Amino acid sequence: MNTIFKTVGLVGTGAMGRGIAQLAAQAGAQVLLFDVKAQAALDAKQSIETQWQKLLVKDKINALQFKQYCDALQTVTELGELKGCDLIVEAVVELLSAKQELFMQLESMVNQDCILTSNTSSLSITSIAKVLQYPERFAGFHFFNPVPLMKVVEVVRGLKSATPALEKLCAFTKTFGHTPVMTQDTPGFVVNHAGRAYGTEALRVISEGVGDFASIDRILKDQVGFKLGPFELLDLTALDVSHPVMESIYNQYYQEPRYRPSYITAQRLAAGVIGKKVGEGFYKYKDGVCQVPSEEAHPDTSMIALDSLPPVWVSARAARRASLYQLLKDLGVKIETSTQPSPNALCVVAPLGFDITTACVLERLDPARTIGIDMLFDDQETQRRVIATNPALRQDIKQAAQVIFTLDKKPLSVIRDSGGFVTQRVVACIVNIASDICQQQICSPDDLDLAVKLGLGYPKGPLALGNHLGAENILEVLFNLQTVYADPRYRPSPWLRRRGALGLSLLHEEA
Repeated sequence: MNTIFKTVGLVGTGAMGRGIAQLAAQAGAQVLLFDVKAQAALDAKQSIETQWQKLLVKDKINALQFKQYCDALQTVTELGELKGCDLIVEAVVELLSAKQELFMQLESMVNQDCILTSNTSSLSITSIAKVLQYPERFAGFHFFNPVPLMKVVEVVRGLKSATPALEKLCAFTKTFGHTPVMTQDTPGFVVNHAGRAYGTEALRVISEGVGDFASIDRILKDQVGFKLGPFELLDLTALDVSHPVMESIYNQYYQEPRYRPSYITAQRLAAGVIGKKVGEGFYKYKDGVCQVPSEEAHPDTSMIALDSLPPVWVSARAARRASLYQLLKDLGVKIETSTQPSPNALCVVAPLGFDITTACVLERLDPARTIGIDMLFDDQETQRRVIATNPALRQDIKQAAQVIFTLDKKPLSVIRDSGGFVTQRVVACIVNIASDICQQQICSPDDLDLAVKLGLGYPKGPLALGNHLGAENILEVLFNLQTVYADPRYRPSPWLRRRGALGLSLLHEEA
């Protein structure tokens, strides 16, 4: 049980404050709840006790624990009643001036050993602390919602935060079964910073007309293994929360192109189409259930004989060329192995980063007969194939490709021409931003991967994902995306470029 902080004060009793209070009480601390609205603190106490009652009914806690937890939780009506606390956690409105005013009041009341912390997700810890006499005892203590279930906590070092205070916060975090991640005070800290690419790059894909929202979500879930697609996730968090965070991180980094927000979310926020909680976002919701559009039907393969399909020629530059040949062999189609395609062949390219148009030009292929397939992942690793058209593609060739790549009934998405398809560009941006977090020494590589897995639910940490796919492949995607789009958002981080060039793991730290 906790012996680090005997009395913990919670200022602000919304969802985050309640969750933190629940964990602190379960860790053995006496917890004092304060809110400027006294009734809000009482409601929070009742809500937390209701959660414990549910755990008691499910035999997750026993009757003695239930009584101990309830006895440890109290409400106070005056801020001054927190003066005896060893730790105070603030979870009020995300306004710098409001937080500064609160902490100036608290600092004048508490003893010198009391550690003051903010659960802010977007404001600078150093900026909040600048009004304090003793900024060394102030730090960020950032939890994720729902607090009891999200097992990671960012312990944020402000410019003047003292190491002993940070170490105590890390130790306290472990007492309630969560994982602390030490991070520097930078925009978005670790998790919100690392999560930038997933939504912003998917929005870029949408803005180019590559596919619709549901298609992009299906591709990223089925090819990479994300639990939620980017647009499902934006609907869940709601644009009134997520879009301001996008703008905040972009502006705090002085318009760094990697974090550029999208007009799409700004427009939807203005229209009030913000997500699940209002019944409509990128999807519509009926009684809280997402109404996902059906997939576009592909040509019926049952009536088409294999011998009527065109032969397939594969580019010598194709990514995972041997695997692609094996796939076509398994599908039972005729494969051409000559250096140049015959006049009737369906030409297949599998570029990394380039769009199909560029691949046609570079390889002098007939665009009317050329399609692309995304082979960043091995076909056997994914639950879905993705092929891309180009503006000059013939309709009969498109249909033949759809038939060929669904002969084994594996789901197929057909998208319009895009540099890096969908998966390549989103994954490459995720790995690149994570690499740059390490380059900036915001946190350690191991802590970054752990924080993202716990905080965002990614199937692998971004750096481990980059290692799995090959840093050299991620670099090729980024370099070629720069060629296609001439956009500095795709420039590789030095961390990624150097480790890729030297054949090192992206988790490798210099001695």
